Amino acid sequence: MNKDQQDAEADVEGFRENLGPFVTAAETTRIAMVFTDAKASGNPIIFANDSFLRLIGNSREEVLGQGLNSLMERGGGPESVDQITSAFAGDNDNQEIHYCRKDGSDFWATIFVSPVTDDDGAIQQYFASFLDVTAYKREQAQSRMLISELNHRVKNTLATVKSIASQAFKSASDMEAAREAIESRLFALSRSHDLLSRENWASADLLDVVRTALEPFGISDGRAERFTINGSNIHVRPNAALAFGIAFHELATNAVKYGAFSNDVGTVLIAWTIDTTTKGDRLVLRWQENDGPPVTPPTHKGFGSRVIERGLAHELDGVVHLDYHESGVVCTIDIPAPGPVS
Repeated sequence: MNKDQQDAEADVEGFRENLGPFVTAAETTRIAMVFTDAKASGNPIIFANDSFLRLIGNSREEVLGQGLNSLMERGGGPESVDQITSAFAGDNDNQEIHYCRKDGSDFWATIFVSPVTDDDGAIQQYFASFLDVTAYKREQAQSRMLISELNHRVKNTLATVKSIASQAFKSASDMEAAREAIESRLFALSRSHDLLSRENWASADLLDVVRTALEPFGISDGRAERFTINGSNIHVRPNAALAFGIAFHELATNAVKYGAFSNDVGTVLIAWTIDTTTKGDRLVLRWQENDGPPVTPPTHKGFGSRVIERGLAHELDGVVHLDYHESGVVCTIDIPAPGPVS
């Protein structure tokens, strides 16, 4: 033990006798606390409780005798020293430090400093407490990030709604048809939003995305046995979940009007795989209709086709093919495989 530490511990014993009950309480409290020597420059630490040592990640030997200012500067930089200086000057309002421990982890703490005086009113020590506000700071940062992300998603959703309305009015034969088209697509969009909300907008399981989008066309209308879904469950990001939700809605709507679900025996196979290629791993998904009426390619592409072929490809940075085979519509979606979702 060096001389500074010996002197510091001797000082602790000196004021322990005068402030015995208080020092004993300070040793056991969960709030990080230190005493510094007011008579020496740099506020050398003469007492540190276990909570303080755990907070900053140092041993007692590494702390006793060290100036609190220099200790804060090593872990927090000049800004932390400024906050400490202000707190010792009597400004205890909103003095917060951001400190990096020697193991690389960090914390935020609010500082409160009070003088300890002798019988003549002379300041002998300073008592400093550190309230750990790391969880609060991280929640604040998370909230700001979520608000920013929410603003971005709202803008994207409004753009999608605008596109749905605009295309519906262009394609529909009358106002009633336009209203029905808009309502059905907004309903599909809301179902995807509900699914993502249940998952805190972090990600969604592709199997859940498929089932959620197709529920109105399967379970509600008694066609559950006419769907076959093959593929291992994988996580997709929110933008992919929304894009897939709209695309599956358009495919199913077309199947009801003209394809496999326009008769009593048609079926739909939905299957996907992760393929390794020279361009990296790819998610290849296939929608294939069978046993419906003979298919005739449309003379022009409507809103649904444009959503699937252009919108989906653009949103997911992939390639989409919509083929009108006589035996049934086939839609092939080839996009980069989803990476890990945090």
